[in-house]
Amino acid sequence: MASDPLRYVDTLAFDIFGTVLDLSGSLIPPIDEFLTSHPAAVSSKELWSQWRARQRIEQYQDNLLLLGHSGYLETCRRALVYTLKANKVDFEDLEVANFMNVYKDLRPYKDAIEGLVRLREKFDLVALSNGEKSYLEHLVANNIKVDFDAIISVEEAGFFKPHPSVYRTSLQLLSKEPGQVMMVAAHSFDIVGARACGYRGVYVNRYGLPTEESPYQPDFEVGDFVELANMLGG
Repeated sequence: MASDPLRYVDTLAFDIFGTVLDLSGSLIPPIDEFLTSHPAAVSSKELWSQWRARQRIEQYQDNLLLLGHSGYLETCRRALVYTLKANKVDFEDLEVANFMNVYKDLRPYKDAIEGLVRLREKFDLVALSNGEKSYLEHLVANNIKVDFDAIISVEEAGFFKPHPSVYRTSLQLLSKEPGQVMMVAAHSFDIVGARACGYRGVYVNRYGLPTEESPYQPDFEVGDFVELANMLGG
């Protein structure tokens, strides 16, 4: 293994949800609006926190039960239903279906756009995401508005991250060796999954959270994409 983690890196693979796109900033306001007509003891911020945690459980269950890949938006919908029920919030299925349209309007972090534009000058950029391919294409074209050299959905592997198939399938699609690709994510489990498959890794610690108790640690940790671009010379 090269002593310099960046020695062979020519491609940056980016997590999208929560790393490039600001989920809490985009979703808490419509949650707050939803709760104004659905009385609840829980705040919009707390409901979002519970919902986000449940999304991960839904995705992990999807991987473990091997019943087929449900898709990102479906696991988000199931997680919302579970969270509303857990907080005894009355709702109709159609209301949830309509609410899920907010996912079309997710906004990017400002620093993410600045960093991506700068990093394009030096690296190939890949969106490597749990989202469905057509949905990712919509978000990149209409919300992020920065060109990626490739958009890869976990649909290609049939599992959610951090299943090893996601990272290995991506290498096949890109015709890259593991050491050529550096995973960039604001979720440490994503870095663990990528590093376990031979990728390099940068943890964008947007949320002030520790890394996993794992031997597969990020090569670098930064606070945002501007710091990332400064570090990588973009």
